[in-house]
Amino acid sequence: MRDIKVLVTDDSAVIRRLVADVINNEPGLSVVGIAENGRRAVELANELRPDVVTLDVEMPVMNGLEAVAALRREHPRLPIVMFSTLTVEGGAATLEALSLGASDFVAKPSGPGGLTGARAQVRGSLIPKLLALGARAARVSPGAPGLPAVRPRGASPAPRQAQRVDCVVVAVSTGGPRALEDIVPAIPREIGVPILVVQHMPPTFTRLLAERLDRAANVHVREAVAGEPVLAGNVYIAPGGRHLEVARVGTKVVTVLNDAPPEHSCRPSADPLFRSAVAVFGSHVCGFVLTGMGTDGSGGAQAIADAGGLVIAQDEETSVVWGMPGTVVRAGLAQRVLPLAEVVPELVRRTAIGRPAVRPTVRPAELRARTS
Repeated sequence: MRDIKVLVTDDSAVIRRLVADVINNEPGLSVVGIAENGRRAVELANELRPDVVTLDVEMPVMNGLEAVAALRREHPRLPIVMFSTLTVEGGAATLEALSLGASDFVAKPSGPGGLTGARAQVRGSLIPKLLALGARAARVSPGAPGLPAVRPRGASPAPRQAQRVDCVVVAVSTGGPRALEDIVPAIPREIGVPILVVQHMPPTFTRLLAERLDRAANVHVREAVAGEPVLAGNVYIAPGGRHLEVARVGTKVVTVLNDAPPEHSCRPSADPLFRSAVAVFGSHVCGFVLTGMGTDGSGGAQAIADAGGLVIAQDEETSVVWGMPGTVVRAGLAQRVLPLAEVVPELVRRTAIGRPAVRPTVRPAELRARTS
């Protein structure tokens, strides 16, 4: 089993050295090249064939967005991790990079703690993503450090009799913004259910993501706020830093936001949303677990399955990281395992049961089945 090869790119010599030192001190990872701008990163990627590339956004000669586009033309499946600032400007640039083909992002080290604190931040946020994203390219086994080892519980459950779906919940993480850009604009305006999404992102980023999706969508997309009615034809994005749940208040179902402890090291986490949806809608919940590292969504998927609802997972081939959906599949909880291009047709088919049929606004063949 060879090390995962990483190409580090940043215009700051201090950041380049810090990131390279942290990576080289991590078992299973090694830095094969260092670039000071995007153009040099593209040259070294062609020469060194790394398994993962890290990119700063703001760089001279060729910036991070230009580098992502150039790398994607030459290396369609090469994982790319962006270094981002946690600002409105940084969030907008990061979402654009993800749309162009970047796989994920981490926050630039900041705050108190000096060099020691910066090293700890980089180690905690970047290393797990390099291990997960580089695993396929480096042919690392699923039990390698940083990847969840999951024991199969059995085969997928037998298909149940088709029943009405009243609520759709979605768990997604690494690769999610790009997957959502494929899925959400294809959801027809007449969809007869509400859709609630947990995408692992920090505050501000989730609002920008919701606004970006809303501009492209036929349905209404918004970052959820506390106490608003949960309505059909609307997509609610969990706000960064807060758990999103649903609750019944009188005759209405409303959103609930809370600051309960993180689950799976995440807040928002999909599990609280999934469990609350089961408490309100019972067996009439359909849960989608899409691309992402880690195991978030697995407990919620168990709750949906135990209640008699439907769990659908994205397949490995079209997932950027098959952590979250892979956990659900190996646990025997997914009734369907689908490529990204089939998610909306399946969503439309399932939500049409007991309602007038609705045709997708975009034909399945027109969806881009992105894999990186």
